[in-house]
Amino acid sequence: MISGWVLIGLWVVLAFVMAAVPSTDHHWRRAYVLIALGCPALVWIFWHEGFWMGLVALIVGGLVLRWPVYYLWRWIKARLGRA
Repeated sequence: MISGWVLIGLWVVLAFVMAAVPSTDHHWRRAYVLIALGCPALVWIFWHEGFWMGLVALIVGGLVLRWPVYYLWRWIKARLGRA
């Protein structure tokens, strides 16, 4: 069975390879692909590896996808009326 560390590492390598290729939309489509691949992987890591490993994976994903996380945070603040 694949380890959580290996899965996180493969996802990060995929993210860096995707970031190295030029893009016309500032890499947003690639971010959507990484999110679509990362969410099931994150659930798998939480389920099989435990809370702390899942938390590490969540932090790594947030660091790699910093702009989508930033815009999500802004959207949440606007929805709560604190903009």
